[in-house]
Amino acid sequence: MPFTTKQIVYASVVALMNAGATSAAAQNLNKLQDFKATGTALELETVPQTGPQAEALSNILERIKLPSGFKIGLYAIVPDARHMAVGNNVGTVFVGTRKTAAWAVTDRDRDRVADEVKRFAPSIDFKVPNGMCFSKDGFLYIVEHNRLLVFPAAEFFYEGPDVAVGIVKEPLVPREEESFNHGARVCDIGPDNKLYVAQGQPYNVFAPEKMEKYDRAGVGAIVRMDRDGKNWEVYAKGIRNSVGLAFNPANGELWFTDNQVDGMGDDIPPGELNRVTGPGQHFGFPWYGGGNVRTAEYKDSEPPTDAVFPEVEMVAHAADLGMMFYTGKMFPKKYQGGIFSAQHGSWNRTTPIGARIMFTPLNEDGSAAATEVFASGWLNEDTGEYFGRPVDVIQYLDGSILVSDDLTGAIYRIWYDG
Repeated sequence: MPFTTKQIVYASVVALMNAGATSAAAQNLNKLQDFKATGTALELETVPQTGPQAEALSNILERIKLPSGFKIGLYAIVPDARHMAVGNNVGTVFVGTRKTAAWAVTDRDRDRVADEVKRFAPSIDFKVPNGMCFSKDGFLYIVEHNRLLVFPAAEFFYEGPDVAVGIVKEPLVPREEESFNHGARVCDIGPDNKLYVAQGQPYNVFAPEKMEKYDRAGVGAIVRMDRDGKNWEVYAKGIRNSVGLAFNPANGELWFTDNQVDGMGDDIPPGELNRVTGPGQHFGFPWYGGGNVRTAEYKDSEPPTDAVFPEVEMVAHAADLGMMFYTGKMFPKKYQGGIFSAQHGSWNRTTPIGARIMFTPLNEDGSAAATEVFASGWLNEDTGEYFGRPVDVIQYLDGSILVSDDLTGAIYRIWYDG
């Protein structure tokens, strides 16, 4: 069907508008890299922290079940809240989303409830700024869909619209492999002072002809690089879609969650919590859909003989996402040194499951002991209705933990008052 003159003109105008917007965003980034003002309005977008929404969220938290002595409260209303990073000094919580906004959350009066939530770096054109990680020397890293940015002195510059910024790496994966599916990246900084980024692959199970390219480009892998982007390498592969990683401070080992293959039934394959004991390990995908469950697509292909199976098999389809090692002193000794991880909740299971925080203690040799439910109640198991969907869990300066929820757009604080 031929296009009309009107349709052609309209398409041309839209293309020019998009090109202009892209050019303006690029100019802003260039200006910020040179410490120049972008002209962005000084009054930043803020999110009200009181009113009916805050009351409704507090009511939801009355449903949450916790071990004896623990309490939970609303820390902040943060639209689309995903992964978080806590600043070292002021304790500003930087929060990512799967959209175009990043947020800065501040508790100015130190009452452990946020006073202000505002847009972070509004002059930058973010695209899925999901992952956040903070270095000990005050550098904030934000990993987007296909770009990794660094913000020196983020806790100093965040009060205004213009922030110091640098591009660490762009693109992260080949442009032709960009996908809306499994495009929420996460990052962390290892004990070797290198950056680690988890790069999910875009398919349920990718075709064999993609294998060589994906292995080479780090698609479906955890990659590492110097903090300036140099010396990039694939650190671990055979990963389907990891959206949570953290280093064990006791021995420096990297652990990560992984979301497993869909369409195999309600109860298989299991979700994964994995332990990396050295570089170059293969974690089984796509031959294994989760745990030791073989995929139909690769059932006639020989899997790697050295495939590493998960340290912990989680319930199928609960969507294990963000995780952390607890290093604080506020919680009882049982929890010190253990792993807290978030289950976002299933979307394709006949009986929904998840929407909770799990706890996994470690044995003396660094292996995982028995995992247990730590916080639950965001899922009504009778009706299947979600009252929240936890994404990330992170430790705050005082030893409490923060939990993000992208369904309600909130961050909760859990503390011990036993």
